[in-house]
Amino acid sequence: MKRILIVDDISSNRKIASVILSKNGWDTVESEGGPDALGRDDLNSFSHILLDINMPEVDGLEVCRRLRADEQLGHLRIVAYTAHAMEHEQDEIMAQGFDAIVTKPISVASLLAVL
Repeated sequence: MKRILIVDDISSNRKIASVILSKNGWDTVESEGGPDALGRDDLNSFSHILLDINMPEVDGLEVCRRLRADEQLGHLRIVAYTAHAMEHEQDEIMAQGFDAIVTKPISVASLLAVL
């Protein structure tokens, strides 16, 4: 089973993604923000991270940069989860080290396609 960490400061966004993924064979774990995600000692156990971009304290761009700087986490597929759909915004997000982007509001098809 594939294991994913869903990081979003809004609980309803986490729940929607979690329900979609759980129904499609994923083991899901939710995290309420950047500091919580970065502080986990089990990050190596995930194959994917669905990471919101706009969060207080530590945003998704910074979380991605820190994860990419850790050689032990190079296997992670990091997917940006954002309402920012403009092409120049997506280019900036991808330049930070993300593997893919899914835009909010998500659909089953769009989420599964990027994973």
